[in-house]
Amino acid sequence: MERILNVLRTYHPLVWVLVGGTAFARTASFMSLPFLALYLSRTTGLDPFVTGTIVGAGALAGTFGGFIGGNLSDRFGRKRVMLSTLFVWAAVFWGFAMAEEAALFLILNLLNGLCRSFFEPTGQALLADVTPPDKRMRVFGFRYMAINVGAAVGPLIGAYLGMVSGKITFWITGGAYLLYAVALLIMMNRFAPAVPAAPPERTRFTAALRVICKDAALGWFILGGILGQIGYAQIESTLPLHLKTLFGENNALYPALLTLNAVTVILLQIVVTRWAEKRSLIGNLGLGCLLFGLGLGCFAIGEHRVVMMLGMFILTIGEILTFPTSSLFIDRLAPESLRGTYFGANSFRNVGFFIGPSLGGWLLGSHGGKTAFGLIALLTVCGVLFYWMGYRAWLQRKKAPEKESVSNTSLSAAKAVR
Repeated sequence: MERILNVLRTYHPLVWVLVGGTAFARTASFMSLPFLALYLSRTTGLDPFVTGTIVGAGALAGTFGGFIGGNLSDRFGRKRVMLSTLFVWAAVFWGFAMAEEAALFLILNLLNGLCRSFFEPTGQALLADVTPPDKRMRVFGFRYMAINVGAAVGPLIGAYLGMVSGKITFWITGGAYLLYAVALLIMMNRFAPAVPAAPPERTRFTAALRVICKDAALGWFILGGILGQIGYAQIESTLPLHLKTLFGENNALYPALLTLNAVTVILLQIVVTRWAEKRSLIGNLGLGCLLFGLGLGCFAIGEHRVVMMLGMFILTIGEILTFPTSSLFIDRLAPESLRGTYFGANSFRNVGFFIGPSLGGWLLGSHGGKTAFGLIALLTVCGVLFYWMGYRAWLQRKKAPEKESVSNTSLSAAKAVR
């Protein structure tokens, strides 16, 4: 017990509110959103294409909304953006429960994607704000573990409640987000000095956009992230179709693989993160990409369930390494005044989630599962090159002020001699 209390005291109380709130809210959202397509078909009778368009609209809005949300948090403060987003988010889920028209569902899911893209970069920026630099890798790991707790528990509860009523899951999810908002409001007021307020001089949106566009390190990093997301997207798109071809339509392997993924993250996140803290950023990202590729390669060659499960385990270790390290790298790249903006810009890598399913589906249909997963594994490993280019650009940027400082010191010394 004393050891647990010591761990709790090591981090700012807002860290635990955000991590606990993430687990609580994500459990609720995973209880409802994975069943949105089924709920839509039951409620509106839409055809699969329109249903898929509505479901995908949230991710599309989130990809481009992250930069705006992050920049708003830098300009107007974390508190305003996070709390207003949570209250709107609660209303969005209640809207899902009451909606009956396709157009309204589309608007609500666009708002859902925007709320996620506003809240998550701002939440990551706040975690960095209240945590010393040497502990941020572990804090980002805690947050990622909390997401996976929700991913493991939420669908089970949602499947049970869905048999009673599809609407009830959305009512409960909205209530959970409202409770999270109230808890965060209370804690932010209690620890107000730790929460960055709106700066006296606000960076204009266009100025922030120019900074982002000129940052070569960030650009290379986002390209590497896009390739990684193309590979990761196969888990929810191409993999179930590949397993259907290999093992039949009613096989239970796919749910077992998803459970293995979530449980591995929950059990090994802290251990792997502690190991990774002692390694370089590029080392963690490179190893994570290689493990991603190796896991996808197992899906390519696997004709037995054991090989598929080994592949998912290897891919999950790569996931544990890559995602928290990505957050830490963004934190290192970002100027303090633009931390939220940089975390928001990182959402552009989710373009890979749009490319991935289409590319994987085309390769699967045209060339079969072995070729599809083999080529995507190679593509994912190529992300190492872009991460290395981004890391090199970041190191060069760090050295530039040092050279300038040395040059200025030498000039001052020369003047003194004269």
